[in-house]
Amino acid sequence: DVQLQASGGGLVQAGGSLRLSCSASGLSFDDYAIGWFRQAPREERTGVSCISTSVGRTFYADSVKGRFTVSSDHATNTVYLQMNDLKPEDTSVYYCAALRLSTRKSLLLVHIWKLSYEYNYWGQGTQVTVSS
Repeated sequence: DVQLQASGGGLVQAGGSLRLSCSASGLSFDDYAIGWFRQAPREERTGVSCISTSVGRTFYADSVKGRFTVSSDHATNTVYLQMNDLKPEDTSVYYCAALRLSTRKSLLLVHIWKLSYEYNYWGQGTQVTVSS
């Protein structure tokens, strides 16, 4: 069974930092890209970042470039999202998800990483609240 567990959310003041963790079991990072999404109340779930070690790429939404950094630790099967200079508009529930990489999807990852329906497995969310 594939399981993803997101953690690390919390309450932080604007300008502060948090590090989210996504612990994965039942899959190999060689075969999956791991994405981070967020969803605020009454809004759509949107892609924040994605990492694929097999493709050798990381991706970021424009709104978080320069502030967020995604990384992975193969030894612990954990993906991290380091979030710096947090803003009130970053307040959301954050989810991690796994996208199974075929040859075709590896080539298209730059285009599809933001598409939630492309992901095969989802973890539960973790709340991030940034106060002004």
